[in-house]
Amino acid sequence: MTTFISILRGINVSGHRLIKMDALKELCASLKMQQVKTYIQSGNIVFQSVQGDCDAISKKLEHAILKKFGFAVPVITLSQYEFKSCIEANPFLKDKKLDAAFFHVTFLSEQPSIHDSIETKAVNLKNDLFVFGERCIYLYCPDGYGNTKLTNSFFESKLKVTATTRNWKTVNELLRLAEM
Repeated sequence: MTTFISILRGINVSGHRLIKMDALKELCASLKMQQVKTYIQSGNIVFQSVQGDCDAISKKLEHAILKKFGFAVPVITLSQYEFKSCIEANPFLKDKKLDAAFFHVTFLSEQPSIHDSIETKAVNLKNDLFVFGERCIYLYCPDGYGNTKLTNSFFESKLKVTATTRNWKTVNELLRLAEM
């Protein structure tokens, strides 16, 4: 059994695309996922599975959500190892002047091309910083994530991949749940 973390994009936001976490857990159990745990209402799932392909898990979950709830939800799945590696590689951790309360990680469905990545750097970011990682982008948004141009939609339009963002507290809590 391998432990995975699936992150859903855009559920339970402003009363739209509502999925109760108990219903999501039941759906996951019906897909043969084991030890299913959810964290907060934004669609974070930690589970174990014999299925080893993250993309296949994402597609299977996307299809099941569409069938059960009647709307499409992009899903990004990483193994516990990939998720932990992503956290440990955060370049902002090295700068003790940066407040971790303003760290975020944007997870990507796949690694974008270098050309697209470079093109994204031409945006006026004010105080915000970002650094590309392996299938993720590290964000530092000292004016708050709600005030940044570095949104999921921004990265999706520039990079042509699915993106979903979690704050640093949530990312670390998901890893903690995976390691239990």
